[in-house]
Amino acid sequence: MHSPSRRRFLDSALATSAVAGFAAMAGPARLFAATPAAGPMLTRVIPSSGEKLPVIGAGTSGSYDVALDSPEYAQLQQVVKAFFEGGGRLIDTSPNYGRSDEVVGRLLADGGWRKQAFIATKIAADSREAAEAQWADSLRRLRTDKVELLQVHNLRDWQRQLAYARELKAQGRTKYVGVTHYTDAGLPELERILRGEKLDFIQIHYSVNSTGAAKTVLPLAQDRGVAVIVNRAFDDGKLFARVKDVPLPAWAAEAGVTSWAQMFLKFAISHPAVTVVIPATGKPERQLDQLKAGRGPLLSQARQQELVAKFTA
Repeated sequence: MHSPSRRRFLDSALATSAVAGFAAMAGPARLFAATPAAGPMLTRVIPSSGEKLPVIGAGTSGSYDVALDSPEYAQLQQVVKAFFEGGGRLIDTSPNYGRSDEVVGRLLADGGWRKQAFIATKIAADSREAAEAQWADSLRRLRTDKVELLQVHNLRDWQRQLAYARELKAQGRTKYVGVTHYTDAGLPELERILRGEKLDFIQIHYSVNSTGAAKTVLPLAQDRGVAVIVNRAFDDGKLFARVKDVPLPAWAAEAGVTSWAQMFLKFAISHPAVTVVIPATGKPERQLDQLKAGRGPLLSQARQQELVAKFTA
């Protein structure tokens, strides 16, 4: 996800045809409103390995940039407990997210969660020397000697840094490599990279009001066997302002949806190319709510199109 200090990006309105061709997919049918639903969370396969990941992950931009031993940190301990006990695995962080790396490392150590965690971190550097120093610092802050996924942050110096990430993969320091971006401006370059490079993952934004990735990047990732992490599914929270006092669609209960947060997340994971979506929160009750999006039936093509029409009108 993008750094909190970056300027906000206004997503362009896109036609409802952007989601044409999505597959309607189904999963366990029941969802409980007050506690995490019974049964396992839906999973998706990482194409390059066959490993399965739960479809709801956790972002850390902003929410995890807190002081250690503060009340906010104590609250995050409950967030992380809810996340792992609710079936989550992937936590996405970055050396650009303030204290997030350090907080994630401390949380995993305090709770004994490292074995359950799928750590996805990033390289954000402009030289080999800077990347090496940053990587060493990230491992120290994360309290680990390896991570599951190393991504080139926002395509920054991506050719040199992707080569370095591949070296680390060959050394067993990361299991997977990938690249990220967070706005429509990155889609053309992501498409070129997908066509020319072998990747395990990409990370990109995708939401009911910003579906540009569905035109080429998501289908191409699926064709190329590349896993997809979705960021900004809430459009940096702006979507919640748009649905304040707005009721859910009449069919929400049939889809197992009891909140707009669940609806926005379920929209993202209903695209068959998407592997996992990474909403960020520092509140335990919101974490519990978000996890529910990973259970129950996914949205049909018609319902996805209805949401796109509503939020891009």
